[in-house]
Amino acid sequence: MKEYSTKDVRNVVLLGATKSGKTTLAEAMLFEGKVISRMGSIEDKNTLSDSNELEKINQRSIYATPLYTEYGGCKINFIDAPGSDDFIGGAYSAFRVCESGLLLVNAQQGVEVGTDNFIRRAEEQKLPVIIAVSQLDADKADWDSVQNSMKEALGSKIINVQFPTSTGAAFDSIIDVLTMKCYKGSSEVMDIPAEFADQAAEYREQLIEKAAEFDDTLMEKYFEAGTLSEDEIRKGLNKGITAGEVYPVFCVCGKKDIGVKRILEFIRNVAPAPDCKEEGPASLFIYKNDVEQHLGEVSYFKVMSGILTTGMDLEDPVSGNKDRFSAFFAVAGAKKEPVTSLHAGDFGCAVKLKNSKSSTTLAIPGSGISYDRIQYPAPKYRCAIKAKVQQDDQKLGDALKKISAQDPTVVVEYSKELRQTILSGNGEQHINIVKWRLNNEFGLEVELFAPKVPYRETITKVASAQYRHKKQSGGAGQFGEVHLLVCPAEGELNTKFMINGKETQLNVKSQDITELEWGGKLEFYNCVVGGAIDLGFMPAILKGIKERMVEGPLTGSYARDIRVFVYDGKMHPVDSKEIAFIIAGRNAFREAFRNAGPKILEPIYNVEVMTPSEYQGAVMSDLQNRRGMLGDMGADKGFAILKARVPLAELYRYSTTLSSLTAGSATFTMEFADYQPVPGDVQNKLLAEYAAQEQEED
Repeated sequence: MKEYSTKDVRNVVLLGATKSGKTTLAEAMLFEGKVISRMGSIEDKNTLSDSNELEKINQRSIYATPLYTEYGGCKINFIDAPGSDDFIGGAYSAFRVCESGLLLVNAQQGVEVGTDNFIRRAEEQKLPVIIAVSQLDADKADWDSVQNSMKEALGSKIINVQFPTSTGAAFDSIIDVLTMKCYKGSSEVMDIPAEFADQAAEYREQLIEKAAEFDDTLMEKYFEAGTLSEDEIRKGLNKGITAGEVYPVFCVCGKKDIGVKRILEFIRNVAPAPDCKEEGPASLFIYKNDVEQHLGEVSYFKVMSGILTTGMDLEDPVSGNKDRFSAFFAVAGAKKEPVTSLHAGDFGCAVKLKNSKSSTTLAIPGSGISYDRIQYPAPKYRCAIKAKVQQDDQKLGDALKKISAQDPTVVVEYSKELRQTILSGNGEQHINIVKWRLNNEFGLEVELFAPKVPYRETITKVASAQYRHKKQSGGAGQFGEVHLLVCPAEGELNTKFMINGKETQLNVKSQDITELEWGGKLEFYNCVVGGAIDLGFMPAILKGIKERMVEGPLTGSYARDIRVFVYDGKMHPVDSKEIAFIIAGRNAFREAFRNAGPKILEPIYNVEVMTPSEYQGAVMSDLQNRRGMLGDMGADKGFAILKARVPLAELYRYSTTLSSLTAGSATFTMEFADYQPVPGDVQNKLLAEYAAQEQEED
């Protein structure tokens, strides 16, 4: 393979909703660059992009696949990102290492929710985007309709570089107003037919005006001469695209290889080159890793600076561990070609690196170079997981760790609070893929089920209690008596209470305020007078209370936001020990808690749904059925935006329900908001379930 300098490299992420034709277009681009001698197809399960067994079974992209093609003296690296929101992590990785995006819009569907989401994310990442309208050969393709949907989504930023002469089965030609040529089939170039001359002239004028907007010199030239040359238009478009102010529109049909060469030419001539320097120390950024049959662990990287050459030693600046690059490869899906050097901006991969995790920087030792980690979206689907055979628990943990390392959007954590392993991802399909891998790659049978909810317990009133712990068993005894009062930890500190029917002013001798790791706080006040309890036993009482707060008296959930005043008690000169006051403090707290208007709190999440307007009513009704409190509603680019506060207990499998309600056309985000009291009927149900559970365990 030829060695490419930074200025001759382009890095592009292929974006688009499911079934927009990305993988088919990728095959055509590989074919045009002679990386492959014949195009594969999704139906025949022989594409370079969807080469994973899972992708062949599902006939869709699940993982982001790096590919490359060589065209016109330029190496174009492109990453085929999955279209489904369940596998969005691959797109986030690609955003980090690509300088532009090629967004496919299905001519049958127009701008879908998935399409709009990619536009939003590209704008957030300041990623320049080129649009290609695909599926123009489909029976339901509608050029005017797709134009309207793009203008509604992107307004005046849309500019047509091409338009089709027809759609549907007859589609075979494209008019290009940059080159002012007609491209028929995969290779024929001709003059524009007379019947399309006026439309081409109108589009050409719009293109020139748009290109002139971003360069004062070009604007002046346009005013003087009334036109711009092809190269000048490219120059203006480059500035507009890079600024995120222009979305040039092309036409393409990957299956028939129509328009593919022109897309590649435009990327070569107009898309931005990597903003990397070939001078200076070599460094790279690992954006993805995988385990491949016959190869083992494979790390995919972008050279961020300098020139990577064989035999070079690079260091992880975090761990200090070094890796020798004795061999590395240019990547076209499953096809990997050995190379001896890669310049800044180029993509490659290496096998069996010690520092192989995604988001890892490797650089020349001592260079001080380090790159920020990739920030992935928060998971939207969570479930509990366990091995069907208990002896497989360790194997399951190891397997999940490997899967999460390959796909950082798979989040695994063991919750001490819930006593469950929680598996989180971007949707039920995403989690089902994890389950398939556990079964088929690791030979593990697992169960997935609804996770427990991390409730919290607190109090709403003032209550007091006392508890005496006395134990005598022949030898040294145990004795400790604690009198305490509890109230909500809110507002200013009040120390005057009714205790045993008498108004009592408590005098604080010492205090301990603990910010609890699960949220909220515990305020502990020592108000004992006259030496009823020795000061040395106060830490033991506090320890007993904290132990009880870890497993709250109502449902065994964490307790929070409580003030405790220890105001009296008794001790024995011989039998009083630390353990006695731990037990006395724990039980006195439990009794007082239960008499203080105890309340169960539940986690509330802010949920935002983006849906086509025709499904708005169904989505709203479903949210209300989940005890959701609807908030602001709005519209954006033809879609309804719904906001609601929904209890986490009601969000299990919500992504699946939403997909069913909207024919897969809606998406949502969820973010923890706060804790709120559960309704009375829900609290009674939870108390009954916990009581039954305790009885069962006894």
